[in-house]
Amino acid sequence: MPTEPSSHVSHPSTPRFTALEVRALYDLPLLPLVDRARAVHRAHHPDNEVQLCTLLSVKTGGCPEDCGYCPQSSKYDTAVGAERMLDVKDVLASARRAKELGSTRFCMGAAWREVKDGPAFDRVVDMVRGVKDMGLEACATLGMLSAEQAQKLADAGLDAYNHNLDTSRENYRSIITTRTFDDRLETLQHVRAAGITVCSGGIIGMGESADDRCEMLRTLANLDPQPESVPINGLVAVPGTPLADRPPVDPLDLVRMIAVARILIPAAKVRLSAGRASLSREAQMLCMLAGANSIFYGDKLLTTPNPDESDDLALIRDAGLTPMAPAGAANARHA
Repeated sequence: MPTEPSSHVSHPSTPRFTALEVRALYDLPLLPLVDRARAVHRAHHPDNEVQLCTLLSVKTGGCPEDCGYCPQSSKYDTAVGAERMLDVKDVLASARRAKELGSTRFCMGAAWREVKDGPAFDRVVDMVRGVKDMGLEACATLGMLSAEQAQKLADAGLDAYNHNLDTSRENYRSIITTRTFDDRLETLQHVRAAGITVCSGGIIGMGESADDRCEMLRTLANLDPQPESVPINGLVAVPGTPLADRPPVDPLDLVRMIAVARILIPAAKVRLSAGRASLSREAQMLCMLAGANSIFYGDKLLTTPNPDESDDLALIRDAGLTPMAPAGAANARHA
């Protein structure tokens, strides 16, 4: 069985896990697994705190990628059409509202295969500066990045970059053919080299095996340093996409994935992400018990539904949790 590391994610002795070790962990009976994950969580994080994050699509639809789960792909006939990129002032108004509602992290997503230098990217850089000036954590997910583009985002104050692995290397081509698994890892390398923290996770419910799930987590856990943020998503099956007919994700599978992620990557924020709208209150609380200490907060995740803000606040209160306090002016960007 894998040992449970006690060092910070950036420590050079970050442990390496084998496929057999991760699968043995994944196969533990659920309650003992949650017990282990809970112990790791309490050793590395405040016991009763959850971070509220808001995700905004700043450029929706028209993406040339063929990700089988994504309604924003131009290759599929979905209800999501291509839209113009939002103005900086509109994005900052949304960030301001998110902060007023209690979010401490604001993530901006654009439906691009890769970032292209020019006015659109410059606009995102201005968005990052504005979000940082509010004292919020700034995160972006824009597709593939070059090293130079990652550095520009870092210079603007970007805290985190999201680029999910989605699934295992072995299963990757069954979900996406327009880029490679190594393309994903290369972008994460550029992000890390620029001094931006890494946000990377995956999606379950796409027809993958348990071994695929374990291998995706093993790849993340074996990054050095480990990711500071690990979103665990349940597939939202959207009409018009190739995965539209996939059955709903078993909530206990999400609990199991969160628990394994918490044990393997102890210092990360494990984020209960897409698919949460279909979970009962009890299932969401069990995910938090297993180590999830962040949720996306607001009525939409890019283009898919999310629980109502008032419902989330009631859930947090009834679970005996407290929203993470804002970092305050010390976190704001300084010119």
